[in-house]
Amino acid sequence: MTPSLRALARPRSVPAARPSRVRRTLVLVALGALVALPAGPASAHVRVVPESTAAGGWSALTFRVPTESDTASTVALSVDLPSDVPFLSVSTRPVPGWTATLERAPLPEPVDFYGTTLTEAPARVTWTADDAHSAVAPGQFQEFEISVGPLPEDAGTVVVLPAEQTYSDGTVVRWADVATGDGEPEHPAPVLVVTEAEDEAGAAAPVAAPAEPERPSASGTVAATSRPDGLARALGGAGLLLGAAAVVIALVGRRSTTEGRK
Repeated sequence: MTPSLRALARPRSVPAARPSRVRRTLVLVALGALVALPAGPASAHVRVVPESTAAGGWSALTFRVPTESDTASTVALSVDLPSDVPFLSVSTRPVPGWTATLERAPLPEPVDFYGTTLTEAPARVTWTADDAHSAVAPGQFQEFEISVGPLPEDAGTVVVLPAEQTYSDGTVVRWADVATGDGEPEHPAPVLVVTEAEDEAGAAAPVAAPAEPERPSASGTVAATSRPDGLARALGGAGLLLGAAAVVIALVGRRSTTEGRK
Protein backbone atom coordinates (compact mmCIF):
# COMPACT_ATOMS: atom_id res chain seq x y z
CA MET A 1 0.00 0.00 0.00
CA THR A 2 1.41 3.34 -1.02
CA PRO A 3 2.10 6.04 1.67
CA SER A 4 -0.83 8.13 0.44
CA LEU A 5 -3.25 5.20 0.76
CA ARG A 6 -1.90 4.40 4.26
CA ALA A 7 -2.62 8.00 5.28
CA LEU A 8 -6.19 7.76 4.04
CA ALA A 9 -6.78 4.39 5.74
CA ARG A 10 -5.37 5.56 9.10
CA PRO A 11 -8.27 6.31 11.53
CA ARG A 12 -8.47 9.90 12.60
CA SER A 13 -9.13 10.75 16.23
CA VAL A 14 -12.00 13.12 16.96
CA PRO A 15 -10.74 16.07 19.07
CA ALA A 16 -12.46 16.33 22.42
CA ALA A 17 -14.34 19.49 23.31
CA ARG A 18 -12.14 22.02 25.00
CA PRO A 19 -12.70 22.09 28.76
CA SER A 20 -12.83 25.89 28.73
CA ARG A 21 -15.63 25.83 26.15
CA VAL A 22 -17.58 23.25 28.19
CA ARG A 23 -17.21 25.28 31.36
CA ARG A 24 -18.29 28.44 29.59
CA THR A 25 -21.38 26.68 28.21
CA LEU A 26 -22.36 25.31 31.62
CA VAL A 27 -21.93 28.71 33.29
CA LEU A 28 -24.15 30.34 30.66
CA VAL A 29 -26.80 27.66 31.19
CA ALA A 30 -26.70 28.18 34.96
CA LEU A 31 -26.97 31.94 34.64
CA GLY A 32 -29.85 31.59 32.22
CA ALA A 33 -31.70 29.36 34.65
CA LEU A 34 -31.01 31.84 37.44
CA VAL A 35 -32.62 34.63 35.44
CA ALA A 36 -35.60 32.40 34.75
CA LEU A 37 -36.25 31.78 38.45
CA PRO A 38 -39.48 33.37 39.70
CA ALA A 39 -38.97 36.68 41.47
CA GLY A 40 -39.99 37.25 45.08
CA PRO A 41 -42.73 39.61 46.18
CA ALA A 42 -42.55 43.01 44.52
CA SER A 43 -40.58 45.52 46.56
CA ALA A 44 -41.71 48.72 44.83
CA HIS A 45 -44.45 49.42 47.37
CA VAL A 46 -44.96 51.99 50.10
CA ARG A 47 -43.46 50.33 53.17
CA VAL A 48 -42.70 51.24 56.77
CA VAL A 49 -39.28 50.61 58.32
CA PRO A 50 -39.51 50.83 62.14
CA GLU A 51 -36.49 51.80 64.19
CA SER A 52 -37.82 49.76 67.13
CA THR A 53 -40.81 47.48 67.69
CA ALA A 54 -40.56 46.84 71.45
CA ALA A 55 -43.94 46.73 73.17
CA GLY A 56 -44.78 49.91 75.05
CA GLY A 57 -41.72 51.69 73.66
CA TRP A 58 -41.11 54.61 71.31
CA SER A 59 -39.99 54.32 67.72
CA ALA A 60 -39.13 56.26 64.58
CA LEU A 61 -41.16 55.00 61.61
CA THR A 62 -39.73 55.61 58.15
CA PHE A 63 -42.13 55.35 55.21
CA ARG A 64 -40.26 54.49 52.02
CA VAL A 65 -42.17 55.75 48.98
CA PRO A 66 -41.08 54.75 45.45
CA THR A 67 -42.71 56.24 42.35
CA GLU A 68 -44.03 53.33 40.29
CA SER A 69 -45.53 55.45 37.51
CA ASP A 70 -43.49 55.94 34.33
CA THR A 71 -45.10 59.27 33.48
CA ALA A 72 -46.12 60.98 36.75
CA SER A 73 -44.37 62.03 39.97
CA THR A 74 -45.40 61.47 43.58
CA VAL A 75 -46.67 64.76 45.02
CA ALA A 76 -48.29 63.66 48.31
CA LEU A 77 -48.40 60.85 50.88
CA SER A 78 -50.98 60.35 53.64
CA VAL A 79 -50.77 57.73 56.40
CA ASP A 80 -53.68 56.72 58.66
CA LEU A 81 -52.65 56.09 62.28
CA PRO A 82 -54.35 53.45 64.51
CA SER A 83 -57.27 54.53 66.69
CA ASP A 84 -57.93 51.70 69.19
CA VAL A 85 -54.27 51.56 70.28
CA PRO A 86 -53.35 55.12 69.28
CA PHE A 87 -49.96 56.73 69.20
CA LEU A 88 -50.51 59.35 71.87
CA SER A 89 -47.51 61.32 70.68
CA VAL A 90 -46.48 61.82 67.04
CA SER A 91 -43.94 64.22 65.58
CA THR A 92 -42.74 64.60 61.99
CA ARG A 93 -39.20 64.92 60.70
CA PRO A 94 -38.68 67.82 58.27
CA VAL A 95 -38.20 66.86 54.62
CA PRO A 96 -36.75 69.62 52.41
CA GLY A 97 -39.30 70.72 49.82
CA TRP A 98 -42.23 69.04 51.60
CA THR A 99 -44.85 70.28 54.09
CA ALA A 100 -46.15 67.90 56.77
CA THR A 101 -49.56 68.27 58.45
CA LEU A 102 -50.86 66.24 61.38
CA GLU A 103 -54.59 65.69 61.92
CA ARG A 104 -56.07 64.69 65.28
CA ALA A 105 -59.30 62.87 66.10
CA PRO A 106 -61.30 62.16 69.30
CA LEU A 107 -60.46 58.98 71.22
CA PRO A 108 -63.17 56.40 71.99
CA GLU A 109 -62.33 56.84 75.67
CA PRO A 110 -60.07 59.25 77.59
CA VAL A 111 -56.52 57.99 78.14
CA ASP A 112 -54.15 58.88 80.96
CA PHE A 113 -50.82 59.87 79.40
CA TYR A 114 -48.05 60.60 81.91
CA GLY A 115 -50.51 62.17 84.31
CA THR A 116 -52.46 64.03 81.61
CA THR A 117 -55.93 62.96 80.48
CA LEU A 118 -56.12 62.91 76.69
CA THR A 119 -59.39 62.93 74.75
CA GLU A 120 -57.91 62.99 71.24
CA ALA A 121 -54.85 61.60 69.45
CA PRO A 122 -53.02 61.93 66.11
CA ALA A 123 -55.07 60.22 63.39
CA ARG A 124 -53.49 61.09 60.03
CA VAL A 125 -50.25 62.58 58.78
CA THR A 126 -49.83 64.02 55.28
CA TRP A 127 -46.75 65.15 53.38
CA THR A 128 -47.23 67.41 50.35
CA ALA A 129 -44.56 68.52 47.86
CA ASP A 130 -44.07 72.29 47.84
CA ASP A 131 -43.48 72.35 44.07
CA ALA A 132 -42.74 70.16 41.06
CA HIS A 133 -39.00 70.19 41.80
CA SER A 134 -39.61 68.48 45.17
CA ALA A 135 -41.90 65.76 43.77
CA VAL A 136 -40.59 62.19 43.56
CA ALA A 137 -39.93 61.60 39.86
CA PRO A 138 -40.34 58.23 38.10
CA GLY A 139 -37.55 55.83 39.06
CA GLN A 140 -36.90 57.66 42.35
CA PHE A 141 -38.03 57.23 45.96
CA GLN A 142 -38.36 59.41 49.05
CA GLU A 143 -38.46 58.66 52.77
CA PHE A 144 -40.79 60.28 55.29
CA GLU A 145 -40.26 59.78 59.01
CA ILE A 146 -42.34 60.19 62.15
CA SER A 147 -41.53 59.60 65.81
CA VAL A 148 -44.33 57.77 67.64
CA GLY A 149 -45.15 56.38 71.04
CA PRO A 150 -46.01 54.47 72.92
CA LEU A 151 -46.38 51.32 70.81
CA PRO A 152 -49.09 48.79 71.81
CA GLU A 153 -48.30 46.85 74.98
CA ASP A 154 -49.26 43.43 73.55
CA ALA A 155 -46.37 41.73 71.76
CA GLY A 156 -47.39 40.07 68.52
CA THR A 157 -49.80 42.84 67.54
CA VAL A 158 -49.59 43.88 63.90
CA VAL A 159 -50.24 47.60 63.48
CA VAL A 160 -51.61 48.44 60.04
CA LEU A 161 -50.80 51.90 58.67
CA PRO A 162 -52.84 52.41 55.46
CA ALA A 163 -51.30 54.94 53.10
CA GLU A 164 -52.43 56.98 50.09
CA GLN A 165 -49.93 57.96 47.39
CA THR A 166 -50.96 60.84 45.11
CA TYR A 167 -49.39 61.41 41.68
CA SER A 168 -49.02 64.60 39.67
CA ASP A 169 -51.57 63.37 37.10
CA GLY A 170 -54.26 63.05 39.78
CA THR A 171 -53.94 59.29 40.28
CA VAL A 172 -54.31 58.13 43.89
CA VAL A 173 -53.03 54.69 44.93
CA ARG A 174 -54.39 53.36 48.23
CA TRP A 175 -51.96 51.02 50.01
CA ALA A 176 -54.43 49.43 52.42
CA ASP A 177 -54.77 45.71 51.60
CA VAL A 178 -53.93 43.26 54.39
CA ALA A 179 -52.67 39.78 53.53
CA THR A 180 -54.96 36.97 54.70
CA GLY A 181 -52.95 34.04 53.30
CA ASP A 182 -49.54 33.20 51.91
CA GLY A 183 -49.62 35.61 48.98
CA GLU A 184 -49.07 39.35 49.00
CA PRO A 185 -52.00 41.54 47.93
CA GLU A 186 -51.71 43.95 45.02
CA HIS A 187 -51.58 47.04 47.23
CA PRO A 188 -50.29 45.88 50.64
CA ALA A 189 -50.61 48.25 53.57
CA PRO A 190 -47.49 49.20 55.52
CA VAL A 191 -47.41 47.17 58.75
CA LEU A 192 -45.21 46.71 61.80
CA VAL A 193 -45.18 43.82 64.28
CA VAL A 194 -44.85 44.64 67.97
CA THR A 195 -42.23 42.52 69.75
CA GLU A 196 -41.58 41.74 73.41
CA ALA A 197 -40.40 44.64 75.54
CA GLU A 198 -36.74 44.54 76.49
CA ASP A 199 -35.91 43.12 79.89
CA GLU A 200 -33.53 44.65 82.40
CA ALA A 201 -30.56 43.06 80.60
CA GLY A 202 -31.56 44.72 77.34
CA ALA A 203 -32.60 41.49 75.61
CA ALA A 204 -35.94 40.96 73.94
CA ALA A 205 -37.76 37.64 73.84
CA PRO A 206 -38.86 36.38 70.41
CA VAL A 207 -42.53 36.62 69.50
CA ALA A 208 -44.24 33.49 68.16
CA ALA A 209 -46.77 34.10 65.41
CA PRO A 210 -50.20 32.48 65.82
CA ALA A 211 -50.96 29.45 63.69
CA GLU A 212 -54.02 30.97 62.00
CA PRO A 213 -54.10 34.50 60.54
CA GLU A 214 -56.74 36.87 61.83
CA ARG A 215 -58.60 39.53 59.89
CA PRO A 216 -57.86 43.16 60.81
CA SER A 217 -60.32 45.02 63.00
CA ALA A 218 -61.98 48.22 61.91
CA SER A 219 -59.29 50.15 63.76
CA GLY A 220 -56.56 48.66 61.61
CA THR A 221 -54.98 46.23 64.12
CA VAL A 222 -54.62 42.50 63.55
CA ALA A 223 -52.84 39.59 65.18
CA ALA A 224 -49.43 38.66 63.78
CA THR A 225 -49.32 36.23 60.89
CA SER A 226 -46.52 34.09 59.55
CA ARG A 227 -45.87 34.65 55.82
CA PRO A 228 -43.29 32.74 53.76
CA ASP A 229 -40.54 34.77 52.16
CA GLY A 230 -40.78 34.14 48.40
CA LEU A 231 -37.51 35.96 47.76
CA ALA A 232 -35.66 33.68 50.19
CA ARG A 233 -37.04 30.61 48.43
CA ALA A 234 -36.00 31.95 45.05
CA LEU A 235 -32.47 32.72 46.25
CA GLY A 236 -32.22 29.27 47.84
CA GLY A 237 -33.19 27.63 44.57
CA ALA A 238 -30.64 29.74 42.75
CA GLY A 239 -27.92 28.63 45.17
CA LEU A 240 -28.75 24.96 44.64
CA LEU A 241 -28.72 25.42 40.87
CA LEU A 242 -25.38 27.19 40.82
CA GLY A 243 -23.93 24.60 43.22
CA ALA A 244 -24.98 21.78 40.87
CA ALA A 245 -23.43 23.63 37.94
CA ALA A 246 -20.16 23.98 39.88
CA VAL A 247 -20.08 20.20 40.52
CA VAL A 248 -20.62 19.46 36.82
CA ILE A 249 -17.86 21.89 35.85
CA ALA A 250 -15.46 20.25 38.30
CA LEU A 251 -16.26 16.76 36.95
CA VAL A 252 -15.76 17.91 33.35
CA GLY A 253 -12.41 19.48 34.23
CA ARG A 254 -11.26 16.33 36.04
CA ARG A 255 -12.30 14.15 33.11
CA SER A 256 -10.46 16.38 30.65
CA THR A 257 -7.32 16.28 32.78
CA THR A 258 -7.50 12.47 33.01
CA GLU A 259 -7.94 12.09 29.26
CA GLY A 260 -5.01 14.42 28.63
CA ARG A 261 -2.69 12.17 30.69
CA LYS A 262 -3.61 9.04 28.70
